[in-house]
Amino acid sequence: MARKRTIRARRMRRILAASAIVAVAAAAAAVVWLAYETRPWTRDGRVGAQVSSMAPQVSGQIVELRITDNQFVRKGDVLYVIDPFDYRVAVDRAGATLQIRAADLEVKRVQAARREALTTVSVSIEDKQRFAGLARQAEASYALAEADLAQAKVDLGRTQVRSAVDGYVTNLLLRVGDFATTGVSNVSVVDAESYWVDGYFEETKMSRIRLGDAADIRLMGYARPLRGRVDSITRGISTMNATPSTQGLPGVDPVYTWVRLAQRVPVRIRIDDVPAEVPLVAGMTATIAIEDRPGGLGDLVAPLLDRIGLAAWTDPRRRAEPAPQETTDVRGAATTARIPAPAPPGTVPADRAAPGIAPGMTSPPGPDGPAGGRR
Repeated sequence: MARKRTIRARRMRRILAASAIVAVAAAAAAVVWLAYETRPWTRDGRVGAQVSSMAPQVSGQIVELRITDNQFVRKGDVLYVIDPFDYRVAVDRAGATLQIRAADLEVKRVQAARREALTTVSVSIEDKQRFAGLARQAEASYALAEADLAQAKVDLGRTQVRSAVDGYVTNLLLRVGDFATTGVSNVSVVDAESYWVDGYFEETKMSRIRLGDAADIRLMGYARPLRGRVDSITRGISTMNATPSTQGLPGVDPVYTWVRLAQRVPVRIRIDDVPAEVPLVAGMTATIAIEDRPGGLGDLVAPLLDRIGLAAWTDPRRRAEPAPQETTDVRGAATTARIPAPAPPGTVPADRAAPGIAPGMTSPPGPDGPAGGRR
């Protein structure tokens, strides 16, 4: 009798031990499955950056190249110089034209003023109007010459092509002697302040991603992680069923498989902290893990209970009233850079642009004037 009890106790202990092992294994498997299937993480991440494509605003042969491939440049640094000879000649020609227009304007103004001072006995009203009109035309010609000179000076300054951002010159193929064409990009500069990371998350994990969530970013080949935050979420991806036909009707694929693959949604991560030994390169791959907000065991088993319709018991937020809809209007640390436009030149009076033109013309007629005593 005692022997049977001993055998029965041993059998019970074995059953309990086996049951405990099975329970622990099942719990471990459930935790691993939940972490892999529902935790917001992805290995499909890419480092991105803005690239400033520098194109000249004037055409000409390159006579000086001041950069090398992969060199760091500051905003405003000269990248290369276009032959300035033709543009210096244009400035000189525009300056000479301005002096001609200034002299003509002075003469026309004096002529109009003299006739305006005379009575209708000496000059007709028609002549007064004609000379006043000629003076107005001379003023317009002088303003046009001023604009041409200002444009010529700006074009001369544009022979020095400068960097618009702080960044790294990449894939430099330019050489001295090449011809630079207006509007055609020939130098690319990667903006050093514009790096971000795009993570492509499965749609089954999007419910656990919110704007502003902290993100752990690990680049392939570097042990130390980067830190960042969710900056924005893409609100549209391409789908084949949305392609319209030739008649404008939606083309729907008639084949529907039982195995459905989750779509991947791009999520942009703003980088907050980069270790000093990690160089960021646009196009690098990364593993991204979004840090869950603290919720304990309930958040861990919520996805499993959600599949059987019991998620509301573990997530008090689902039992409460729905929160206002979140928006994607998140302002990052990036600032908008503007290239300073050339300042418009100030208007120079004609008598200052061409002093000493026809001395004595501004003196009134009379015995004390330059024409006094002439008969």
